[in-house]
Parts: sequence; structure tokens; C-alpha cells
Amino acid sequence: MVSRHHKLDSDLAALATMSPAQLREHWAKVTGKVLPRVSPALLRLALGYELQAKTLGGLSRPSQQQLAQLAGAKTRTRNAVPGMRLVREWHGTVHIVTVGEDGAIRWNEREWKSLSEIARSITGTRWSGPAFFGLKERTPKEKRMVA
Repeated sequence: MVSRHHKLDSDLAALATMSPAQLREHWAKVTGKVLPRVSPALLRLALGYELQAKTLGGLSRPSQQQLAQLAGAKTRTRNAVPGMRLVREWHGTVHIVTVGEDGAIRWNEREWKSLSEIARSITGTRWSGPAFFGLKERTPKEKRMVA
């Protein structure tokens, strides 16, 4: 493990001394992706991220989803946090979901993997759990990022 981190440290340090041509060549070698049209300084940062992600692991799936959502900026989803109580009426029945201090999601005296799983059980169809329970909100147009 130490040698892996040592190699990463030396690879990151080497980026500072690379010419723009070397950076472009290194980008193709490391990522196999199309070269972005960015300055050498920004390419160094992007390469640094790519090297770290390959060695240490990239962003978690929830982090990737949150970033994608923020980039699109059409909706914003609040996280279900410990101690939260979510209430939703569906076809005349009130459903109460609690998020325990341990982070466990509980409904009908049972633990569930996700809010979406509960929403599916309640409605019989696939739903976004955060949308069903009011945690996902549309972003006003004036607050959306322009792509």
C-alpha cells in the first residue's frame, strides 16, 4: 500500500514539470479519453484527479449522482438524515417513514434499503423515493446553471 501511494505522489509531482505536449500525451495514456480543450494548468488538475481516482478509487455513486444533478440543476434533492420523519398520504392512507439515528430507514415496523423501495411498495410502481416523499424539488429557472 505504501509503494502505491509513493508512486502516486511521484506521478502527481511529475505533472508540475510536464510541458503542454507531454500533458496531452499523458492524458491519452492515463484516461484513453478525448483530450478536453482546456489550459495546461487545468489539464494538470484533471490529470491529478484521474491519477488519484485510479489509485485510490473515484467518487462514490451517490456523489456522482449528486454532482450530475447539480450540473443539470433541474432538481435538488435533500438527503434523508438521521432523526428525520417523512409523512406521505397515498390514496387515503398516511404513511410515516423514520430515519433512525443509525441511518436505518423504517416503515411499517421494518427496515428498508431505500426510500425508493418503500415508495414502490406503497404505490405498486417505480418511483423516486426522494421525489415521492418530497425531498426532491424543482430548481427555479433563474437558479439553474447555464451549460
